[in-house]
Amino acid sequence: MSKHVASYLGTGITPQQFVEGMQKNQEAFKAGYEQFEWANPEDREFFESLNYRDDLRVLILAADWCGDVVRNVPVVFRAMETAGIPTEVFILEQNFELMDQFLTMGGRSVPVVIFADTGGYVMGTWGPRPAHVQKHMIEFKQNNPDREAADYQDNLAAARQKIIQSYGEGYEFHAVIIKELRELISGF
Repeated sequence: MSKHVASYLGTGITPQQFVEGMQKNQEAFKAGYEQFEWANPEDREFFESLNYRDDLRVLILAADWCGDVVRNVPVVFRAMETAGIPTEVFILEQNFELMDQFLTMGGRSVPVVIFADTGGYVMGTWGPRPAHVQKHMIEFKQNNPDREAADYQDNLAAARQKIIQSYGEGYEFHAVIIKELRELISGF
C-alpha cells in the first residue's frame, strides 16, 4: 500500500525551530552539525546536484531525548541543506498518527526521514539508524520476541551497548549516513 503524507506537508517545524526548541541534547546535536564534513567530494556534488530538482520534500520524525536523533539528524539536516530540499521536523509525541505509519519492526523508533514528492506520495524512508548499527537491534528483536522474558531487559541493554559501539568514537558514521541517503535518493 502506498503511503501519503500530503496532509502533513507544510505543517511541521523548521530544522532551526527544532534545534532551538530542544530541551535535551542540544549541545551534542549542534556539535554534530558543526563537525559535519563531506568525506567524499562526489557525495557533496551529488547532493548539490539535487538543487535542480524541485519535486522532493523531506519530513523527519524526531525527538530530542533520542540518542539516534542526536547522532543522525544533524547529518540529514546538512545533506538536505546542501541539496536545497525543503525539510520539516515532526516531534514524535505530537505526531503519533504520522509516526504510526512509519514503524520500525512494529515500534515507534526515531528518527525516520521520509522522502515524498510535492503531492505527498512517499518515495522512500531512511532511519532510525545506519544499517550497520541497526543490525544489532534487528538481531535483538529476532532473538527476543517475548517482552516479558526474564532476560529481555538485560539483552536489550546489551544490544544498546553494541549500537553505541557501532557508531564509534568520532563522526566516521556521518559518511555512512550520507552514502545510504545518496543510494536511497538515487532511486527516485
